Amino acid sequence: MDYVILDGDLAIFMPAFGAATVVVRPGKMIASGMTSLMNKKICVKGDEANVMVPGCVYTTPVCTIPGVGTLKINALGGDQTSKKTKSGNKQVIVKGSTFTAVFEVQTPAQQPPKGPSPPVPDAVPQYSGNGNFITTNIKFKVS
Repeated sequence: MDYVILDGDLAIFMPAFGAATVVVRPGKMIASGMTSLMNKKICVKGDEANVMVPGCVYTTPVCTIPGVGTLKINALGGDQTSKKTKSGNKQVIVKGSTFTAVFEVQTPAQQPPKGPSPPVPDAVPQYSGNGNFITTNIKFKVS
């Protein structure tokens, strides 16, 4: 049994994304479930794919001139969907432990120039990390 994630609950991203350190901001869950709790729709499997946090700054140990990208939820953790409870034939999202996240680079961070040469851009297009949910729901749990 775990707490149900509701419309407006937050996806909190951890700042460590492999070699990249991201200045994270929370993402907001937008629910599409058929059921409501506490006058809010509940989140169902698939709603996590709509979480996007653009404009996050990042650096790496080598690329210390900051770049910018977007945080997204890549996949829910195995304990973040209900085993039995459904809404509109979809599994309900629950708090669980951690989800996997992706940081997609839009403007690469850069390695400071050595001498008169230009800065070298980060060649990695995306980084993997983790996050978890914070819910306003402290009453309703499902299995």
